[in-house]
Amino acid sequence: MPRILGVTIPDNKKIEYALPYLYGIGHSASKVILRSAGVSADKRAKDLSADELNKIQKIIEASYQIEGELRREISQNVKRLKEIGTWKGVRHARRLPIHGRTKTNSRTLRGNVRKTMGSGRKSASEKT
Repeated sequence: MPRILGVTIPDNKKIEYALPYLYGIGHSASKVILRSAGVSADKRAKDLSADELNKIQKIIEASYQIEGELRREISQNVKRLKEIGTWKGVRHARRLPIHGRTKTNSRTLRGNVRKTMGSGRKSASEKT
């Protein structure tokens, strides 16, 4: 199993789809990386030579922030938002959705509580 920057990527997938297993690299970024490394996107991860893996690794190290470094930066950004008391920081602190339709999207965080009439109905087989 090939390892890139300490992360084991799946053997049988094409390298184009195996690179997004690295946190911080998506599908479009993997295409760009492979194009600049000169590696065919149709190759399987297990078929890559050591030289090709090194090329890919050097490109990722030079121009992308991935794994622990990226996670650390994101957590620091969230911590900063909480400290200065922004709306997003407060939402993060309360573990509520930050964007979008918060009435319905927060149901999973609230435990799927429904607050409208008839939503907590008992089934017809139960007596009231």
